Amino acid sequence: MSIWWSLHLRREAASVPLARRFLLGTMETAGVDPDISFDLSVALSEACANAVEHGGDRTALGEPGDTGYGRPAADSGQYRVTAYLDGEKCRIEVSDSGPGFPARRALRPAAPSEQQPTRPALPARDAEAESGRGLDLIQQLSDHVQFGNRPGHGAVVRFDKVLKWREGALLTV
Repeated sequence: MSIWWSLHLRREAASVPLARRFLLGTMETAGVDPDISFDLSVALSEACANAVEHGGDRTALGEPGDTGYGRPAADSGQYRVTAYLDGEKCRIEVSDSGPGFPARRALRPAAPSEQQPTRPALPARDAEAESGRGLDLIQQLSDHVQFGNRPGHGAVVRFDKVLKWREGALLTV
């Protein structure tokens, strides 16, 4: 058996813990090892936070009293989270409709092959910087990562992790 789900969320800070709790609840119910669930939930939180922060033009969401309030903006008011738990692997994808990643991040796989899961050297970062560490954290918590751009449609972060199961889990392989 496998499980997949997709959430369409507004680009609001409150959506990040919602997505994280949804993932954790699904994994707990399925019987995924809590350490694996925690790693994936932190990675998901980082990806969602990036979609909220960088996923489009915030002014398109409108404010109460605006004529467009309550209607999601066609180009930037939402982002999507999709998760697949299938067999021994969980794949999570977070996509938005923002400007996408700078060229140095786009389409960057984390490992050259599944058999040699070595991570590429990450660019040096300022340890005191207020941003820029989330994508690196996703790489460290996942087995395989892709950062990509969908031309004219925003950014996509896709990451996988091999699952471990608790004894008596519902979805054992």
